[in-house]
Amino acid sequence: MEIKPPAYVRLVHSLLAVILVVFVMITAKSILVPLLIAGMLAVLVSPLASWLERHRVPKLLATFLSLIALLGILSGLTIFFYNQVLGLSDDISLLNQRMSELIGVVNEFMERHIEGAVPISMDSIQNTVFRYLTDNMATLGQGIIATATTVTLMFIIPVYIFLFLYYRAFLIEFLKRAFPDEHREKVQGVIYKVKGVVQNYITGMLIVILILAVLNSIALFSFGLRHALLFAVFAAMLNVIPFLGPFIGATLPIVYALLTKDTLWAPIGIFLCFYFIQLAESNFFTPKIVGGKVSMNPLMTIIALFVGNFIWGLAGMILFIPGMAMLKVVFDEIPGMEAYGFLLGYARLPGDKHKKVKMPPVIDTVRERLNKKK
Repeated sequence: MEIKPPAYVRLVHSLLAVILVVFVMITAKSILVPLLIAGMLAVLVSPLASWLERHRVPKLLATFLSLIALLGILSGLTIFFYNQVLGLSDDISLLNQRMSELIGVVNEFMERHIEGAVPISMDSIQNTVFRYLTDNMATLGQGIIATATTVTLMFIIPVYIFLFLYYRAFLIEFLKRAFPDEHREKVQGVIYKVKGVVQNYITGMLIVILILAVLNSIALFSFGLRHALLFAVFAAMLNVIPFLGPFIGATLPIVYALLTKDTLWAPIGIFLCFYFIQLAESNFFTPKIVGGKVSMNPLMTIIALFVGNFIWGLAGMILFIPGMAMLKVVFDEIPGMEAYGFLLGYARLPGDKHKKVKMPPVIDTVRERLNKKK
């Protein structure tokens, strides 16, 4: 007769397992983060490599051309941001002058309406910033080292992507053989579902980013804001970080408009435009384009953001969202783990009266039509 350990013993085992997993993830960050980024990008461009192979392009050449296409797009974005930031750096003296003028206006208001108020000095702000930098030189040094490590990893990630693409069939076959024969069909189904989730998420988010970049550009150009394209594209790309990203992306052009415009209508108008754009993104663009396969309830999304930030920083905040979506797919296919998949998902209770009609994601619809034509 099999003796089951008490519930508190199983709980202790589970907590120790979680602590061990978190410890390994933190310790092996420099290994795991590049592998995961490379894996997701490889899944993104794998349809291009498969298409080239179907058209009788040798596998090695197809993999190389797919990698070159991906690196070309990423290099174009890097050059774009570099040139835009260089243009923005020319306005530092103007921003400093405007900041002094605004501080003068605030000091004048405080002198008239607040008795005994201590005026704000631009020199004191600069001294505070300098003192902060001096006191945190060690942290800044670690940041420089981390940046150097990041630059090194940028040369390793393309190698990972190339190997993932070239050996993708081999890796899938390994996952099948890692499980008993009776489970191989289910394992294959889970693999293709996870692949579909990653492709839907990345491709859908790229489409959403493109739409937001266009709408943000129209809004900022309409107010005559300088460097509107930089702020628009940057705010659109920050949308990959739920909740926090859109807030930061909207704050930067609003503050810049406050410092460079002579009227308050420009920052207020930019705030309203970004507010309505984000309403459209969260209620229409993302649900219809990305679809429900990657959607998680807000509670799990916030937890994923904080846990990802705690473990891997900014990379964790970006990677943990699709990572938890992939976990949801795996949990849905494992007997006894369906409840955890339900917890991660955006499901309605069986007794809910108001049920929304689920629209098919745009990406899945296009794929189905292409398959029918074939």
